[in-house]
Amino acid sequence: MTLHDEPLARAADHAIDFAARRRREEKRSYARRPKKIADVIAQLITRRGYGRIDANEQLADAWAAAAGEPLATYSRPGNLRRGTLEISVTNSTIMQEFTFQKQRILAELGRKLPDAKIRNLRFRVGQI
Repeated sequence: MTLHDEPLARAADHAIDFAARRRREEKRSYARRPKKIADVIAQLITRRGYGRIDANEQLADAWAAAAGEPLATYSRPGNLRRGTLEISVTNSTIMQEFTFQKQRILAELGRKLPDAKIRNLRFRVGQI
């Protein structure tokens, strides 16, 4: 290293330090910027899970209407994954009855919850 290289190395170190300080300050100033209230509320709803709770209530109401009052008391909608709604039923007799009425229930759910895009129902015997 020569005598002339030392100021260049020091200048490079200062440039790197300056760039790091600038990135930190940009992050800090972004946090202090005013945010849209819609964005803040959307983040809050996502973090707290309010949207999922509301969706589950809508799904339960639509299921009760689609399945019919007598059968709905013996079943409970579960998770909706990839267009398949899992339904827990109390016993195999109820499960067989739901299997017979599957197409009608799917059509009714499609009318009540068009955004859910339910394409299939999977019935399982389990606790309600």
